[in-house]
Amino acid sequence: MQVDANTLRKGHIVDYNGKLWRVLKSEIMIPGKGAAVIQVEMRDVRADTKTNVRFRTQETVERVQLVDHEMQFLFSSGDEFTFMDQTSFEQYTIPRDVIGEPVVFLQEGMTCNVQTFEGTALSVGLPPTVILELVEADPVVKGQTAASSYKPAKLSNGVRVMVPPFVEAGTKIVVNTADGSYIERAR
Repeated sequence: MQVDANTLRKGHIVDYNGKLWRVLKSEIMIPGKGAAVIQVEMRDVRADTKTNVRFRTQETVERVQLVDHEMQFLFSSGDEFTFMDQTSFEQYTIPRDVIGEPVVFLQEGMTCNVQTFEGTALSVGLPPTVILELVEADPVVKGQTAASSYKPAKLSNGVRVMVPPFVEAGTKIVVNTADGSYIERAR
C-alpha cells in the first residue's frame, strides 16, 4: 500500500528498491531554505544492513502489511526454533537471528506473536515478562543500603541479572524479556 513518506514511523516495514526494510528512525528536517525532507534510518530485514534515505514530504513509499500469527514455541534444534500456529496448527521453523537477543527467554509452550510476510517470518515477539528461578545469588555485602543496591545473580537459563539484596537463590522472579531486568518476585 502506498503511503506518504512523512507518515513512516519506527517499526514500519517498507519495500524500497526491491528489498524489505524496517524503519528504525524517521525525522522531519526543515532546512532554512527549500522544502522539508524526511530523514529515515532503515535496516534490511533479510541482509541486516543499515541505510539512511531522504524522502521529499510529498513522495510516496510502498508500506508492507505484515500478518500477525499467535504461535506456540515447541522446541529448538541448534539455531532453529520450531513454532506451531495456534489456528492452522502448521509448524514453522524460524532461525535464531530472526528472534534476536530475547531468544534466551523462550520456554517450551510459550505463546509468541510472529509477524510474517508472504510466509516468511520477519519478527518474533515474546511476552513482556517471564518467570524464572534464581540458581545462584551472591551474598549481600554489609553496609549496602537496600534502596539503591543490587547484587548479581544467575537464572535457570544461564542469564545473569541484577537483583535486590533480599532475593536469594531458589526464588522465582519476574524478568523483563526486552532487556533482561528484574521486575519483582513471582507470586
